[in-house]
Amino acid sequence: MKNDKQPFVGQALFASLAASAAALAVMVALGEPARADEAEAKTMLKAMSDYLAAQTAIQFGYDTNLEIVTDDHQKFLLASSGTIDLSRPDKVRATRHGGFANVEMVFDGKTLTLLGKDANLYTQVDIPGTLDHLVDELRDTYNRPVPGADLLLSNVYDELMRDVTDVKDLGSGVIGGTECDHLAFRAKEVDWQIWIAQGDAPYPCRYVITSKGVDQGPQYSVQISGWKTGADVAADDFAFKAPDGAKQIDLKELVDIDELPTQFAPKGAQ
Repeated sequence: MKNDKQPFVGQALFASLAASAAALAVMVALGEPARADEAEAKTMLKAMSDYLAAQTAIQFGYDTNLEIVTDDHQKFLLASSGTIDLSRPDKVRATRHGGFANVEMVFDGKTLTLLGKDANLYTQVDIPGTLDHLVDELRDTYNRPVPGADLLLSNVYDELMRDVTDVKDLGSGVIGGTECDHLAFRAKEVDWQIWIAQGDAPYPCRYVITSKGVDQGPQYSVQISGWKTGADVAADDFAFKAPDGAKQIDLKELVDIDELPTQFAPKGAQ
């Protein structure tokens, strides 16, 4: 009986070695060419940045997925959708509708308005300046960072490449039927990936951020659809028109407008 079992043990060992070799081959495939293609990956990201900066009017829809990890190590995925209408250098209208919030944001170059549609409450804050300045103020002064807002800035390349330590060109992928260049980057606190449409309009099709310092590496992803620029963008005066019966309140009173609902916020569950 002992001899009869030997072929089985040998086959199992061979299968194990073959699997290890296959895994090693994948590691090599992801390693060496990626380093060799680092310059090309940076060139593609810079081309996207230059293309975005050159567009004075942009319109698109988006879908987001926000992963959170609870204290007992359970992972949840929160989904929302919305639209962006942007006019450089200082105007934007954005909507976001998820399971916990239904929000509209309007900025006309002087005043930021946030409207909670379900509660019919809104607040207004004076933040005169460009879109870049608005994003900085929301993050630094009001502690309301806009996930994925790096893609709306005037110099996307410099913002995204800050603190990047590793760059990989992962070839191509298809997002929503559009063939894209797939790039991956590592920074001090996060890993991130971006899929850029191939061709004359290298816009971002998907952007994924992975938190390296949080248990189970939760991700935040934005997928873009219906990309339009220039004359294809519907006209918008970016003036806020309060809905019938809407009540204006202080910014601190406007709650449930974030993608992360309050029940998941305590004790750093994010």
